[in-house]
Amino acid sequence: MAITSEQAETKPQQPTLNSSSSPPNPFKFWFFFTLSVSLITPLFISLSYLAPQDSKSWFLSLPTNLRQHYSNGRIIKVQISPNQPTIEVFTLQEGPFSSLDNVLILHGLGCSSYSFSKISKSLGLKGVRVIAVDLPGSGFSEKSSVMVEDIGGGVLGWFWEIYYDIKEKGIFWGFDQLVEQGYIDFEEKEAVRVTKREVMREILLGPEEMGRVLRQVIDSMGLVKVDLVLHDSAFALGANWVLENSGMVRSVMILDGTPKGTALPLWVLDVPVVREAVLRFKFVFENVIARFCSRSVGGTDVEANRIFLKSRNGRKSVVGMGKSLNYSLDLTEWGSLDSVKGLPMQVIWSSIWSEEWTEEGRRVAKALPQATFVTHSGGRWPQGDKADELAETIYQFVSSLPKPVQQVVEDPIPEHIQKMFDESQNGAHHHHHDHAHAVTEGHAVGHDHAAGYVNAYGLNDGWAN
Repeated sequence: MAITSEQAETKPQQPTLNSSSSPPNPFKFWFFFTLSVSLITPLFISLSYLAPQDSKSWFLSLPTNLRQHYSNGRIIKVQISPNQPTIEVFTLQEGPFSSLDNVLILHGLGCSSYSFSKISKSLGLKGVRVIAVDLPGSGFSEKSSVMVEDIGGGVLGWFWEIYYDIKEKGIFWGFDQLVEQGYIDFEEKEAVRVTKREVMREILLGPEEMGRVLRQVIDSMGLVKVDLVLHDSAFALGANWVLENSGMVRSVMILDGTPKGTALPLWVLDVPVVREAVLRFKFVFENVIARFCSRSVGGTDVEANRIFLKSRNGRKSVVGMGKSLNYSLDLTEWGSLDSVKGLPMQVIWSSIWSEEWTEEGRRVAKALPQATFVTHSGGRWPQGDKADELAETIYQFVSSLPKPVQQVVEDPIPEHIQKMFDESQNGAHHHHHDHAHAVTEGHAVGHDHAAGYVNAYGLNDGWAN
């Protein structure tokens, strides 16, 4: 086959290389890759830190001293707002049930019943019945509750409407309705139905909610004429309840509490970045407590408060509690009211914190003429090494008060049991036996009734294990 000259001259063109281009730099890729990983890794760590932890895992992660404290307590169910579900409140009890001295301790902002566990134990050994309560939003009490909210209109409301339709009636509900009647009946339902949703909200405890908690705890425990110990912010929260329920109170002890403010500043738990640093790092939290609350709080006590604040919406609940305090409470006016001025009172105050703080305690006592003023050598928060001193001060005060008269209310004897009593008095020995059996049954019925009353507040849940 002959090759023409044109074919011979046609040759494939070779790609021309640009002499000015440089080879790719592999270090540039690794630089950007390392930079990206460095920026993303803290984000994932933060997200994992913020991820909610289930209750069981949270409890098992607690130190031994807190788990032991929980096992020594009891859960009561209370209702802090009408038309809202009950919540669990943790209570610690020490001392004999038969004691006529019933001391009810309410902690301040940022504390819990754990802060008063040593004081409670010391008082219990002296024969005083002590109940220390974790207020809702603090300690082992619930910090969040399910709230039912209305869903507004617009696109978001329309999506929630579809979601709840699927949740209630199944994913094929609309298709079945379309096949059966040729259309989906939305308009009629929208006219009569208000869509609601359940959301978890932190519990915000104000003076009104505090009053409900106090009354239900006292009723549940069967307490008669309590001696209230109001620590720090608990005084401002509980003052109104004392005013309206003075018949249930034998005395009031104000432990380093003033309406002007709280030992733990609210801003350290509320200001972004600051709150994260305070609760994330143990040494930062310890320095804050030493600066504002107590200079000699032990490591385990500090860590317990930090754990409670940083978990399960504890911080948000405490901040909400602080914002709802009655900082404008007039002590002189409150102490002069008829229902309050007859109550024995004692102001227990730290003498080592500062001269200004000691003078503030004297002003509080002066505004309450019926109050005696005593000092202690601890800080504004309870200290483990000063527990016996505070317990002795409380014991000396409650021991000096008149003992309340404990009224025994007997249930009326049912008619059929009364008839058995009458027959047994005139009958033979076997009738007497039946009478005894009937009395036993009647006694059991009375206890069942009492147990049902207590169960309304959750006491039949039993001691925590």
